[in-house]
Amino acid sequence: MYLLVISADECQNKYGNANAWKYCCGVFDLLTVAALIDEQVLCVHGGLSPDIRTLDHIRIIERNQEIPHKGAFCDLVWSDPEDVETWAVSPRGAGWLFGAKVTHEFLQINSLNLICRAHQLVHEGYKYMFDDKLVTVWSAPNYCYRCGNIASILEFTSTEQKEAKLFQAVPDSERVIPPRTCTPYFL
Repeated sequence: MYLLVISADECQNKYGNANAWKYCCGVFDLLTVAALIDEQVLCVHGGLSPDIRTLDHIRIIERNQEIPHKGAFCDLVWSDPEDVETWAVSPRGAGWLFGAKVTHEFLQINSLNLICRAHQLVHEGYKYMFDDKLVTVWSAPNYCYRCGNIASILEFTSTEQKEAKLFQAVPDSERVIPPRTCTPYFL
């Protein structure tokens, strides 16, 4: 799998228009903001929000939009767990830092067992926090070709049984670079 980061300008230069970029952005604007595994595990990219107390608050978020710069939707994408009492301002400039107390309350109110998230580099591939009630799963090995980190996925056989599968980056000598040919898809 290859990560392709492309801009509207790149599409314009390569294909003569920015349609591919616009269509990709349109698809991303429709992707779900959170998921539930068997009504027990909440999966989000970032974390929690002070504006969200229940799962119903997540369900009513208007998803057909770009991620806003503040508010509940923004927080679900950009918030991070941290060793703080409840909530703290995030140094990222978006989202919040949230602590164990917030996590435990959210899980209890919503009858959940675990929050599974990504968004932060974890050198060991995954990291449990807050009495194993929150896990960060990082799935990009050797992030940005320089971090040297392990990556992981979390495989659930049930909501109570899960296993982290760890993997390394493919060594440079074994990586296959796709040919740089112009495909007719975006012409």
